[in-house]
Amino acid sequence: MTVKQEDILAVGPAKLGPRESAYLPEIFRGFGTTLRHLVTSFGQGRTSRALQYPEERREHFSAEVSGFEPRNFRGVHRLNRDEMGRVKCVACMMCPTLCPANCIHIVADESPWDDREKYPKKFEIDELRCIYCGMCEEACPVDAIELTTEYDVVGYTRQEMIFDKEKLLKVYDVTIAKKPM
Repeated sequence: MTVKQEDILAVGPAKLGPRESAYLPEIFRGFGTTLRHLVTSFGQGRTSRALQYPEERREHFSAEVSGFEPRNFRGVHRLNRDEMGRVKCVACMMCPTLCPANCIHIVADESPWDDREKYPKKFEIDELRCIYCGMCEEACPVDAIELTTEYDVVGYTRQEMIFDKEKLLKVYDVTIAKKPM
């Protein structure tokens, strides 16, 4: 199929007048916005959503003010314990299989308890490599791994940010009282 020459419409850029080519109206609108933010930041109406961390923390504000919903937030991992205080994980290998970042490493061993076949002899999560997607939490059939609302975990070396089984259980002990609904 061929297109006829009279069907083609050439469209070029609109011509700017001398006032528009100087961009002065847009510059003054930008100054107006900056001035409005400056004036309202001193009054009751706070326009900035930035928190003055560590004096202000996310959990001190309601969800409407901070945009932070604790139930939907994904922070550092923890390994849950069962009723007897043992690690809840049954080493099914679903979390390392589904992990898109490949940050979970499990070495399974035969369980010393009668209620399960395996348990994790070694369980590590590289928190620096993790993308906090929550797929490990969704994949776990026994709810052994969970993402908490803790977000201010630091380490001086990369090795400190690789959480082993003991460190993940310690996170459980610290955060069990803060468990979200």
